Amino acid sequence: MALTKVIGSGIGTVTDNVVITSDDPTITMTDSSGTNDITTIQSTSGALIFTARDGSSDGEIIFKKTDGSATDESMRINSSGYIYVNTGGAEPSASQAGVRITGTHGHNFWRSANSGTSGYDHLVFFNGNGVVGSIYTNGSATTYGTSSDYRLKENITYDFDATSRLKQLKPCRFNFIADPNVTVDGFLAHEAQAVVRECVTGTHNEVDDDGNPVMQGIDQSKIVPLLVKTIQELEARITALESK
Repeated sequence: MALTKVIGSGIGTVTDNVVITSDDPTITMTDSSGTNDITTIQSTSGALIFTARDGSSDGEIIFKKTDGSATDESMRINSSGYIYVNTGGAEPSASQAGVRITGTHGHNFWRSANSGTSGYDHLVFFNGNGVVGSIYTNGSATTYGTSSDYRLKENITYDFDATSRLKQLKPCRFNFIADPNVTVDGFLAHEAQAVVRECVTGTHNEVDDDGNPVMQGIDQSKIVPLLVKTIQELEARITALESK
């Protein structure tokens, strides 16, 4: 049988570990001022669950640092399930730095802001090689960056036939099955992969262990170097013809 102990004046100083053992042990904290605000911390099925009620409505869970002041807030989960990091619960904006995350339909999932205008990395991507990409703002512009420093590269050559390779690409028009009324321009991933391997992710006709298709993806910006080199080759040919 569960035992419930109500403590009105506080626990006081605890000089040893506090262990609560029961089925789904729960700590409940109730505001005695008449607002019926209730906060619980519960352990159930291997999960630690925090809940908060503001009277009869959903409340907020706020994480603060040592001094507990409003400006010392580290993170907040509001009544809608939005997560705010270093914003005090305010929306990130031109005047409010920080991050807000939400999966609610109709809202952008990730909102990141730097209240200044100087260079700022909103997202930085790492793998075993270190930093491999970022989303960076500076002034009024955004840069989607991938690793390109010359110190990361070797066997660099500028002498290759881009025009012949470009002619192997097969631009096409199509609609996605899920969007039958919208026709777009693009490539078939496996066809582009045969010419510019790095522009495509995944393997042609790949399936998972259950036989479900694993779709390929394409980053068409990876084709830009081939386009630039082809234009340079064509320009050189035109210049040569004009000089005759």
